[in-house]
Amino acid sequence: MASSLVIGIIFLVAGLGLRYWINRRKFYRRSPTGAEGFSSYEKKVAIKFVEKVGKWVAYALIIFGLLSLWVYSREKKEKIPQNIEVQNPR
Repeated sequence: MASSLVIGIIFLVAGLGLRYWINRRKFYRRSPTGAEGFSSYEKKVAIKFVEKVGKWVAYALIIFGLLSLWVYSREKKEKIPQNIEVQNPR
């Protein structure tokens, strides 16, 4: 039960952290005029591809983390004890 909570939090934080890191790199790569600077065409293509794949991985991690947290909340609701009294017939 608690494993869904831990996995959900880890994946959610990892996905959000990956998105933040990629967007931060993009921000600091820009010049004052707003153009991105690369040292070569090959680096530009490779970095753009890795960032695009990284964003999709981040989205998948966020979705998986949210689904894990949802599963945890459903499990927790099902575990709520009911006030059922058992009577012995005599």
